[in-house]
Amino acid sequence: MRDDGRASPRVRVLVISGAMGAGKTTALGEASDLLSAHGIAHAAVDLDCLGVAGISDAVAQTLMAKNLAAVWQNYAKAGITRILIAEALESMAQRKRIAASIPDAELIVCRLIAPLETMQARIRAREPGLLQQHFVARTAQLEATLDASRVEDFSVDNGGRSITDVAREILAGARWIDT
Repeated sequence: MRDDGRASPRVRVLVISGAMGAGKTTALGEASDLLSAHGIAHAAVDLDCLGVAGISDAVAQTLMAKNLAAVWQNYAKAGITRILIAEALESMAQRKRIAASIPDAELIVCRLIAPLETMQARIRAREPGLLQQHFVARTAQLEATLDASRVEDFSVDNGGRSITDVAREILAGARWIDT
């Protein structure tokens, strides 16, 4: 409830999930551009950017959720009622943590899928440093975890397609735009 006693508007949250190299960040940017082209006010957040810290994964996940809640408060004060989020959701607990960070969230999860070889090639191209081989191996592990957890509401193929077509399909699948 708002201070004036009226019901708070639902916040539409679209999480773009997928394994490393599936194209979450790129699709997030293109989906944001499409929404802007349609005149739809929204926020876009890559959760990896809110949780980078040299700490344990469990502590980083908690910190990321707190950071998302704090950032969301600023967007909400600006009147934003839609938010795009890029994050590899490995469990229902992670999904619930995002929903809890954004009061009145109506959460939809889209999982990007692509051939494992494509995702690993993308990782090799973007991660030339010390942890490249770890990230390449993690891609297969994460893909198996995502297959088992089935946290998504729908999935979109991002193997060898135009990123604009992928983003359009994501937004249409979430019923944020017409195709």
